[in-house]
Amino acid sequence: MKDILFSDLNITPEIKKAIHEMGFEAPTKVQSRSIPHILEGRDVVGHAQTGTGKTAAFGIPALQMANKGSKIPSVLILCPTRELAIQVTGELIKLAKFTNGIYTLPVYGGQPINRQIKALKKGAQIVVGTPGRVIDHLKRGTLKLDNLEMVVLDEADEMLNMGFREDLEEILSYSHGKSQTIMFSATVPKTIRNIMNRWMDQPVMIKVEGKAETASGIDQYFMEVRDSMRTEAISRVTDMANFKLALIFCNTKRKCDSLVQELLARGYSADALHGDMRQKVRDKVMNKFRTGKIDMLVATDVAARGLDVDEIDVVFNYDIPNDPEYYVHRIGRTGRAGRTGMAITFTSGRKKKSIRFIEKIIRTQLKPLPMPSAKEVRISKMDQHIDDIVETLQAGGLREYIEQLEPLAESNFTPIEIAAALFKMKLAEG
Repeated sequence: MKDILFSDLNITPEIKKAIHEMGFEAPTKVQSRSIPHILEGRDVVGHAQTGTGKTAAFGIPALQMANKGSKIPSVLILCPTRELAIQVTGELIKLAKFTNGIYTLPVYGGQPINRQIKALKKGAQIVVGTPGRVIDHLKRGTLKLDNLEMVVLDEADEMLNMGFREDLEEILSYSHGKSQTIMFSATVPKTIRNIMNRWMDQPVMIKVEGKAETASGIDQYFMEVRDSMRTEAISRVTDMANFKLALIFCNTKRKCDSLVQELLARGYSADALHGDMRQKVRDKVMNKFRTGKIDMLVATDVAARGLDVDEIDVVFNYDIPNDPEYYVHRIGRTGRAGRTGMAITFTSGRKKKSIRFIEKIIRTQLKPLPMPSAKEVRISKMDQHIDDIVETLQAGGLREYIEQLEPLAESNFTPIEIAAALFKMKLAEG
């Protein structure tokens, strides 16, 4: 079955250009299923959790359908927290980079309301806000919803859990039930269904949860490490474990290319595999990886489909995948043909919520793995070199080298000091 790409969806060229610049190739399941229905004007309920790409699922249609000619908002997006409101706004601003006439404004508690009032007077086509602050603006008359054409309830169950049910009902009443209503929720309890029945018109249900199983024989870990240290973490783990072939997954083409440059600068042989490359170039890169001419392949999900190499020792998820099914596909590239494998997923801060979601879907708990210290890596390298020395001693054929070193042993240096000096030189070579 052919993978659906963003280019296959009925999205404006300006938004497609922004998506391409952000480095994304293919929509997640919730995006490919939701966007067409929302663009048709249907009410939609997305049964999806954080980490599935739901912001773009409603954000792309919102940008495309917003009324550019009006200073009064035509799209209202409600979020349970100020952090999520800021995050959604940032995503929309990136998606609207090449789209003229769309201004997105966040309104939330904790920020001076006068600054928001001033911004609303200037005009905004999309408002992203928390229920309490939106109600405040509605009562002051500083936010008008007379021209509202779309309202989005993001993480609706969270808003209800936080006690915003009456606020949501009041806000929805301002649109007089005539707005297209979009709802995304991790769960669909009775209170959510009550809102659906009262305020939505025959909504399309999009459910992306499902059972996904990972292959046995793969040790699955998560490593908490900030973004700026992830390349260092890959280096340390690889050096400690002495992996021969590593596959590294990134969510964007841009990150693939930049990570390859960072790895090359550290002395690794690495190359990228993503959708911007011609098939002939992809085949060439794959052949280099398959034959061991490069030991690190950095890829996006779409480019790695059909990747068939049995000897991959480890899969790194540099970015947490946007869809749990991608996680299953990614780590399944190791531990093949009866071999064992390792999968390490990097995470930090709020992203840990996505790890919990993946664990729920795959019904497996990822084990924590601390990033090795520089000292641990150094000791591990020394151990590996000791093994090489023992192997060389056992192989014999050392007579001509002994003859070269005997004069040193007869001077002021002991044999163990000479061996230590040679060992230090070998370690310095890497």
